[in-house]
Amino acid sequence: MQVCAEAGQSFEVLSILDDPELADLYWEKIPVILVDSEPFDFWRVNRERLLSKLTEA
Repeated sequence: MQVCAEAGQSFEVLSILDDPELADLYWEKIPVILVDSEPFDFWRVNRERLLSKLTEA
């Protein structure tokens, strides 16, 4: 939430409990960060790397 706010970006929280397809894909990698629907980071999210990605032109 903090990184998205700083970058001026919105985000959506999804749960593997609500989506069997997501559960199959990501159950062992929680939390998973997707950027533009592509996996970006999982387990430990690197704040600086995520902020850099969200603010690229």
